[in-house]
Order: sequence, then structure tokens, then C-alpha cells
Amino acid sequence: MDQQLQEQIRLLPKIDLHVHLDGSVKPETIRELAKAQDKELPVGAEGDLTPWMQIDESCNSLVEYLSKFNFVLPFMQTAESLERIAEEVVEQAAASGCLYVEVRFAPMLHTLEGLSAGEAILHTIAGLQKGEQTFGVKARVIVICMRHDSVEKNLEVIEAAREYYGKGVVAVDLAGDEAGFPPALHQDVFDLASRYKLPITIHAGEAGSAGNVRESITRLGARRIGHGVRMTEDPAVIELVKATRTPLEMCPVSNIQTKAVTGWDAYPIRTFMEQGILVTVNTDNMTVSGTTMNLEYEMLAEHCGFTIEELARLAVNSAEAAFLEGEEKEELKAAVHNALIKLHVYL
Repeated sequence: MDQQLQEQIRLLPKIDLHVHLDGSVKPETIRELAKAQDKELPVGAEGDLTPWMQIDESCNSLVEYLSKFNFVLPFMQTAESLERIAEEVVEQAAASGCLYVEVRFAPMLHTLEGLSAGEAILHTIAGLQKGEQTFGVKARVIVICMRHDSVEKNLEVIEAAREYYGKGVVAVDLAGDEAGFPPALHQDVFDLASRYKLPITIHAGEAGSAGNVRESITRLGARRIGHGVRMTEDPAVIELVKATRTPLEMCPVSNIQTKAVTGWDAYPIRTFMEQGILVTVNTDNMTVSGTTMNLEYEMLAEHCGFTIEELARLAVNSAEAAFLEGEEKEELKAAVHNALIKLHVYL
């Protein structure tokens, strides 16, 4: 890649609206947590832990991709580990020039050693706040309900999210094996979220059909869609997303790795933008995908021919799509605008 363009990309303001806490853990942190918690690492994990935590080119599906999370979760069951990892996610975001991040995680996955869902949320918020103070990147939490969990469990998650809404939590989400668990299974869960006026984003149209995007918007009340690449299968769904001005949280590197699309030549981001859809670009999982916001932008420049102005438009879109409200949102939009003016990038 042209060095001048690479430097311009590095300097662009960025916003990551779709990044998973447990998919963005530093390998060296897991080693230190294992020692501190007196837990065994698997046989063969004496050296670099990256191969245990990062997907390679042989990945064939989302389910295979998600298997990498099983390695880190045993070490993410304490207040201290959640706070540290959350803070380090903000540190990594700062290194890519992010002004704001929405970090998502499923609290029920962190209740195996005594933490409640609410406590898991509390400590994750605390870690993000430390990161915000240290690295100057505003950070908020999106609370995930897991597709394979029971409705009862996920109702508990919504109750916990409500307790911290406006105190670090900005939205709720549905994630996991999309192909195996369609959105409609959790309509009662998101009906409750809607009654509590919790903003909703749903993983849809990644490993499942375009119809999942429609259901997420019309039945579950999604105000944003995670991924959405499979919308290309149904023009009516594209029209729905346009008509409702529902932003897409696209994650290019991850989408290629999980085979959500066949390759860069089939990646629909430019088509979506040309159709007037509010597209944002995000990392999904910095460690599992081996990515950063800088790399995501570089890949779009290299494989999709994005200009610096088009990449800047993504940052503007992300500020518009952020779950911040009122004055905070206006401040974020102004910060992106001012950063672009300083770089002499005009839209």
C-alpha cells in the first residue's frame, strides 16, 4: 500500500461500534491471568498464545470462528480480569486513533465463578472508565444476550442491562450462532428491552439469511444491524434498511474470515453505500481476527478502492450511528468533523 495513504489512514479519526470484549483480549494478558488465577493453560500453549486465540485462513464458518472464544472465557470470570481486559480494549482502540468505542459482551458468560450478570457489567464498565481516563477514548458497553441461552436467562440479562443503562450501558444485543437460532426465538426478550426503552442492535445477515435482518428490525426493534452482508439476497430487505435508516455495523476482515461472503470481490460495502445505506466499519474481534481499525480501513482501500474521503465518511456515519444521546453525541460528531478539517479532508 502507498505509504502516504497508509499515513493518512493512521491519522483519520475512527469509531468502533462493534467490538467484542472476549474477542479482543491480548494473548500476553491471558498468560498473566492464568498465572494469577493459578489455572492451567492447555498442553502445547507454552509459547505464544496467539494461535490459540486467533483464527487462520482455514476457518470455514462462523461456528468455527466462535470456537476461539472458548479458550479465553475461563480466565474472564473475575472482577479484576474483566476490568483489566476492558481497559486494554480501550488502549488498543486508542492506538488506532479511535475517538469512541462501544464494547459488547455477554455477561452470562462471565458468571461461572460467582459473579452475577450485573456485577460482570459493573466491572466491565469500571475497566472502560479507567481506559477512558488513561487513553482519552470515550467507551461504553453494549450488553449481549446469547442466542443459545434460554429466554429466562436472557430476560435476566435485560434486567441487568436496564440497571446500568445510562451509567455506562448504551444498548443491548443478540449474538451467537445465527444460523441455528433465528431472531424470533427471543422476541419476548427484546419486547422487554423495548418496554424499558433500551436501544437494540442485533447480529443478523451474517451467517443467516436476509430474512433475519427483516425480523430483527420489524419484530425485535433493532435500531442497528450487526454485519448485514447477506442482505444482498433480498432487495426488499435492502429497501427496508434504507427506509428505516437502520445503520449497518459492518466488520470486513471478520466477514471475509467467517465466509459470510466469498471474498473481497463479493464484499457488498460499496454497493450498500451507493444505495444510500448508513454503513459503519468496525473490528468485531481485534484478537480473533488479528485486526485493528487501521487495518480495516487499509483493507477497504486496498481491496475495495476506497479513497481517503470515503473512509472519512465511514467515521462520520459511525458518529451518526453511535448510541450516545444528546450533547454527548453532538460532541462526538463535532470531534470527528474537527479532526477531518485538521487533516484537510473535506466531504
